[in-house]
Amino acid sequence: MPRETLTKDQIVRTAIDLLDDEGLDGLNMRSLGKRLGAAATAVYWHVKNKDDLVVLAGDQVWAEIALPPEDADWRTAARELARSLHAMLSRHPWLVQAFGTHLFHGPNKARYDDRALAVFEAAGFEGPEADRAAAAVLTFVLGNVLGASALITITRRIEREGDDARERLDAVIAQARETAQAFPRLRERLDSPAAEYNASPEHTFEHGLDALLDGLGTGLARRR
Repeated sequence: MPRETLTKDQIVRTAIDLLDDEGLDGLNMRSLGKRLGAAATAVYWHVKNKDDLVVLAGDQVWAEIALPPEDADWRTAARELARSLHAMLSRHPWLVQAFGTHLFHGPNKARYDDRALAVFEAAGFEGPEADRAAAAVLTFVLGNVLGASALITITRRIEREGDDARERLDAVIAQARETAQAFPRLRERLDSPAAEYNASPEHTFEHGLDALLDGLGTGLARRR
């Protein structure tokens, strides 16, 4: 495909598909060009480099977040925003990892950030209070999805590298189990589902989100 027929939107959407399939490590201009049916050099007419493309792709998937109704109470609205953000990040685990290396911005992320601030301002949080509340929910969701994102990355590495990667992972898990033997509460859980990598009790995300919103609401009432 010649560069004249490529569009930035095509490139970004194809990059998202590639990132979803291969992760950050799998994104390069040659692989992207192959999916587009174009020379890798043609991509550079529309995006500066790989980092620029990751930021564009990150902002595009932010558009998938459903905004709550304007008339929803603040707890319901905050919960819906958090759940939708959690679902989006779970669909695109590369985005969680990219937060450590990229500064994401764009109209779709700004749309989410603006509504999050509006939700907390409507609840009665003022100025920096609203910023802190919105940031607390965002970082909670990011942290909750991080483990699942890491597991997907490890699984892909095993698929690419085969037995060597599997053996390294098994060795690390064995070392972790050996370390846990010295700690009574961890030792009790070694043969339970909780011993699996990234395992957590059912409804952990919902429980943590409710606890966070309860704390924010209690603090707001106390200050009032």
